[in-house]
Amino acid sequence: MRVELRQIGSDRLLDRLEVAELSDIPQPGRWITCGETSFLVLQRRHRYQLRNGRYELASIALEVKAQSQPADARWWQGRWVIGDPSCRFNARTPLLRCAVLPEGPCDRCAHYTAT
Repeated sequence: MRVELRQIGSDRLLDRLEVAELSDIPQPGRWITCGETSFLVLQRRHRYQLRNGRYELASIALEVKAQSQPADARWWQGRWVIGDPSCRFNARTPLLRCAVLPEGPCDRCAHYTAT
């Protein structure tokens, strides 16, 4: 399966990958590494092609943002989050840590409140 990495916003082609299994393609909110560069997947688009009167999946385009995975990113309830997800102010997303102290770190925040 052909996978294209495209810059979010400009739709500029960054790289092409060949993936054996559909399950190996990351969903939005996950990081992917190509060579030395790390990307955060923000959107996933499927492209279909008409073959023999049926539509078949031809390729997948991942809209990505060049970003390294933060050191305090962790797997929580089936998705990646940045910071401490037990704090009530944590955004529980891979994009933003929290509303109070977005740049972190959570262990030095005076507003930490466990949920």
